[in-house]
Amino acid sequence: MKETFNIKNELIKNKDENYRKFSSSLLPKINNILGVRLPILRKLAKEIYKTNYKNFLKTKSEYMEETMLKGMVIGLISKNNKENIFYYMKNFIPLIDNWSICDSFCCSLSFDKSQKQKLWNFIINYFDSDFQYSKRFALVMMLNHFVDEEYIFKIFDKLNNFKSDKYYAQMACAWLISICYIKFKKETKIFLNSSQLDKFTYNKSIQKIIESNRICVQEKNELRKLKK
Repeated sequence: MKETFNIKNELIKNKDENYRKFSSSLLPKINNILGVRLPILRKLAKEIYKTNYKNFLKTKSEYMEETMLKGMVIGLISKNNKENIFYYMKNFIPLIDNWSICDSFCCSLSFDKSQKQKLWNFIINYFDSDFQYSKRFALVMMLNHFVDEEYIFKIFDKLNNFKSDKYYAQMACAWLISICYIKFKKETKIFLNSSQLDKFTYNKSIQKIIESNRICVQEKNELRKLKK
């Protein structure tokens, strides 16, 4: 398997200029994108995990894909041995500088029921962060792991205190609310009617719900009337 010090070379070897241009169009302020496709990154992450992932996680990232790889490796740790998973997560979160790394990282993580309360306590520490991607991390983790009967009202309690003027945090909040609506329609309607969300986030939440294929046309028309 490939050693850690060869990973950068592997990334450069697998860069795709067309994909770099596409990714750059979605991440306009990120200037260190090589353009390596996700299936290749996932394959490399598995190779790193099987060799010397601890050393790799300590290295400095030059390219966005290196940071994304670190998130994927931590995801494999969470699935396979869960060794110091919260330690690795805590060290990784400050490295998140765009929505793509954030969402990829959150989706890669896996936890069992015994870890759920500890995970909740961990992520809410980032909910009030002034750094938009730390806040987005908390919101995306909620939508991936906590939209259920046990935590739905805890989510609403946190969202009642949501404050941010940062676009990617606001959009994550809207995304979370749309998932809550799909799974807990009645409860989410009540929340929206009484929430203190800022106008932009509130309207984006309605928009994200309307965009769902799981909402009928009649209901979408009714939801449009709720926009501020």
